[in-house]
Amino acid sequence: MPNIPAPPVAERRPVTLARHGHVRTDDYAWLRADNWQEVMRNPAALAPDIRAYLEAENAYFAAAMADTEALQDTLFREMRGRIKEDDSTVPAADGRYAYATRYVEGGQHPLFVRTPRDGGPEEILLDGNALAEGRAYFRIGGVAHAPDHSKLAWAHDDAGSEFYLLSVRDLASGHDLADQIADTSGGAVWSADGRHLFYVRLDANHRPSRVFRHRLGTAASEDVLVYEEPDPGFFVGLGKTRSRRFIVIHAHDHETAEVRLVPAEDPEAAPVLVAAREPGVEYSVDEGGGTLFILTNLGAKDFKIVTAPVADPGRAAWTDLVPHQPGRLILGHDVLARHLVRLERVDGLPRIVIRRRADGAEHAVAFAEEAYSLGLSGGFEFDTDWLRFTYSSPATPARVFDYQMETRERVLRKEQEVPSGHDPSLYVTRRVLAPAPDGELVPVSLLYRKETPLDGTAPCLLYGYGAYGIAIPAGFSTSRLSLVDRGFVYAIAHVRGGKDKGYAWYEAGKRERKANTFTDYVAAAEFLVAQRITGRGRIVAQGGSAGGMLMGAVANKAGDLFAGVITVVPFVDVLNTMLDDTLPLTPPEWPEWGNPVERAEDYHAILAYSPYDNVAAKPYPPILVMAGLTDPRVTYWEPAKWVAKLRATKTDGNLLLLRTNMDAGHAGAAGRFDALKETAIEMAFALKVTGKA
Repeated sequence: MPNIPAPPVAERRPVTLARHGHVRTDDYAWLRADNWQEVMRNPAALAPDIRAYLEAENAYFAAAMADTEALQDTLFREMRGRIKEDDSTVPAADGRYAYATRYVEGGQHPLFVRTPRDGGPEEILLDGNALAEGRAYFRIGGVAHAPDHSKLAWAHDDAGSEFYLLSVRDLASGHDLADQIADTSGGAVWSADGRHLFYVRLDANHRPSRVFRHRLGTAASEDVLVYEEPDPGFFVGLGKTRSRRFIVIHAHDHETAEVRLVPAEDPEAAPVLVAAREPGVEYSVDEGGGTLFILTNLGAKDFKIVTAPVADPGRAAWTDLVPHQPGRLILGHDVLARHLVRLERVDGLPRIVIRRRADGAEHAVAFAEEAYSLGLSGGFEFDTDWLRFTYSSPATPARVFDYQMETRERVLRKEQEVPSGHDPSLYVTRRVLAPAPDGELVPVSLLYRKETPLDGTAPCLLYGYGAYGIAIPAGFSTSRLSLVDRGFVYAIAHVRGGKDKGYAWYEAGKRERKANTFTDYVAAAEFLVAQRITGRGRIVAQGGSAGGMLMGAVANKAGDLFAGVITVVPFVDVLNTMLDDTLPLTPPEWPEWGNPVERAEDYHAILAYSPYDNVAAKPYPPILVMAGLTDPRVTYWEPAKWVAKLRATKTDGNLLLLRTNMDAGHAGAAGRFDALKETAIEMAFALKVTGKA
């Protein structure tokens, strides 16, 4: 342990909080800036006393991790060495052009480019590196070319707060037009004539709530409100059917959806409602040949696909096309001129199913590894028999395939290059099942080198998330190899709260059953110890955002299992956040966590596990906390308050570190190499606390 100064101690300013007959005291509520909306836009507006505390924690972090600076640099260079710096995506054809994204040697940000479809010189549409020059933070949001290929709608965020400025670039001149729109959600959709843009504007509480139509050449103040969501619990988004016939307006929370359609060729038409929202019913819409193909959970826990005529889209007209099959979770669908493609998961593993629209004949595309990731890559064109998809496993770099849906020809278009070298045969990928306390089996994906001893001595990084129905794919990551090559077992616990084993797996890890997420994770850790894959006190727990809540809960409940805990933008002040309906995500999150404002039972359920509220006077393992000042999703004060309370309460002398990126938000540093530096910090901490540094 280096000779480091004493950690900062946050001042206690007690605030008494009462709700549903229960009284709490919050000593660190003052760390929540009263002007947080202003801080999202202008970090300099942060109150001096709050800034002083965050900067003191950053200084303490730097001192405590000073002995790993050389290691961090080594890790960074290793990870950067595995990135093909001048990489590019496989071009996607659209009419006379093919569009792609690429990077240049040494460049932090992407370039958006196109070439003539049949060959010719490349045209740079956007140069992210040039645009980012001189900015502490810069991230490009949505990029969409006009149907006639003459213009480009693009958006950027220069604070990390996810308020995007929407611009329109004239591709003939390379200059942006006067059309600029502030406070958008980051993307735009073109009308068929290329004269109108649809976009979503954020409200004062950072919620995407209103859809506007902008006519090129007019002032943003003249934009027409197309749809406004009256319920603060619903967020609004935009899309377009693959056929390009319809602009799709979708409103949703975490378990209910509602869709409206606007004909792309008649952009001034009023949106047409597909089916009115019904609590607990989700659906998404694509179109082909005048028929809507609707993916829904209506009467189908693991989802089904129904059809309806465009002229009569209501639920009464829905007809099953791909019926519900329990245990087969349909994740997404794509409608092409002659085929319906669906991505589904069975027994925890994904597969792609191709259905010929003319006769209903189906076949599946699947792979043989024990754990892998599979995804549809989408595309611009509707009238095609080619499908693009990506495949990877923890040991196998990502591969992009073009698949001929009639002949079943599979063409490898790209394989992820690892410039410094990677031999998949040196690694083992496994999937094991850990018994939970209630008898459920929790899948755990593993990656380790063949020579790693499985005798209980190997350190392990165990990643977990478990929320919003998000399944964590068992895909390839060049970064994690830096730990695996140093003898770590890398593991993913596919805990309840995700959809890794179907929709019921999600339902069993939310609201009143949220505790299953935490016990599943602990069960996975204990199983790895029992199987001698690792040892007690050799595991580094890692999770971010809602997975950071998981980290906080297991640190409270089973801290002695772990050598350390890494939390990234952790959602740990759960009860206070769910009681504050002015925060961006609170009303839409009530279906996920419960509504403690209205229901006492939800209040007490959240109180029972909220990491901040359950900090106790007992030992905790070493903990690293990463945060972002302008984060609108998990506001900076959640990790700051948690660290302050831990530091004042815990009884051990183990490291407790808070690092707040004062120039970024939820996603951390925007540049691809700057982001690696943050990953290097996390890995150096894992190596440090396991004695491998």
